[in-house]
Amino acid sequence: MTTAATTSYEPLTETTAVSLARDLQFFKEGALLQCHEIGDGNLNLVFHIRDENKTGIIIKQALPYAKVVGESWPLTLHRATIEGNYLKNAAALVPNLVPKVYYTNETLAITIMEDLSHLEIVRNGFNHGKDYPLLSKHIGEYLAKTLFYTSDFGLNQQEKKKLHQKFTNPELCKITEDLVFTDPFFDSETNNFEPELLEEVESLWNDEQLKLEVAKLKYKFLTDGEALLHGDLHTGSIFANEIDTKVIDPEFAYFGPIGFDVGQFFANILLQAITREEEKRSVIISHLHQVWESFTTTFSDLWKTASVEKFTTTPGYLDYVLKKVFAESIGFAGCEVIRRTIGLAHVADLDTIQPYAKRITTKQKALKLGKLLISEAESFKNTKEIELLLEKVIKENF
Repeated sequence: MTTAATTSYEPLTETTAVSLARDLQFFKEGALLQCHEIGDGNLNLVFHIRDENKTGIIIKQALPYAKVVGESWPLTLHRATIEGNYLKNAAALVPNLVPKVYYTNETLAITIMEDLSHLEIVRNGFNHGKDYPLLSKHIGEYLAKTLFYTSDFGLNQQEKKKLHQKFTNPELCKITEDLVFTDPFFDSETNNFEPELLEEVESLWNDEQLKLEVAKLKYKFLTDGEALLHGDLHTGSIFANEIDTKVIDPEFAYFGPIGFDVGQFFANILLQAITREEEKRSVIISHLHQVWESFTTTFSDLWKTASVEKFTTTPGYLDYVLKKVFAESIGFAGCEVIRRTIGLAHVADLDTIQPYAKRITTKQKALKLGKLLISEAESFKNTKEIELLLEKVIKENF
């Protein structure tokens, strides 16, 4: 591939990515360009290209298979179009919280966007003891605005149905349906866990009451098209520093239950918190409280000032909606905690714990936490009660 007019798909290399950037005139003629493939996920190639003045772009290209498995797991390239469209839609709602999109090409399955190399992936920063003081305030605002304005509360119902058509995403939803809601709760070949966890895992597989609650959550994910979700909002999908936050990687976007996006963020804060020593845990767990406060404050303000639904003036309706979202968020968070512990795709938060014995103990506690979040989701009244449950689980002996 040497021209932007290429009409057939092929994976980029560092050389052809540079050629594409030149052909599309992202850099002045004769610029000295450096390119590195920096993708560390399972589904895409990501190229960082910079000139001698450190001015850069990111070229993200979808692969037709999952890197974690290989070509035996084919994937649709249409997810690149989903991602580009989501970022463009979000840019109108939260322009400061998503990267700028400069160019998309459906045939090549690429999105060219703003260089965020001055920021760092939040998961990596957390794992090295860093904090981002505005992260949860920003994510709460991001969640409230992207979800409210794509729901029937903030978007004309006819326009919402038209938007819904653009974000039908069956292939990537199937990944979530399997890897988050199904496989970890059965003896599936995709599961990946240490043999020392077998007793806890088999107990989970045999817990029919727990599986009933997971079945209900999966059913909500399958059927409840409340708003346009990011669909994969974990700390590895967020860039940040002390003042800026940018949400990336929305290729799993689809219309689903509001609580799913909220619960994904909850879960990843809890996964980080459960790895921390007590004296350092409060900094992380503060993000759990702050994100829910930011979300509810912003969502409530929009409910009162930007609603298109007449019933939003009905006393008690907002409280009903927020209680529903909160309970579902906790249940979804529990599923995410479990799947990141024993499912196909783990998180470095847990997998890098040393020594090994401590890693196993922490994962046992993560499984216990996940089960309790799912089974007791309806009983939590606020995020402080989630923190108290976390502390109780951490203090238990295994």
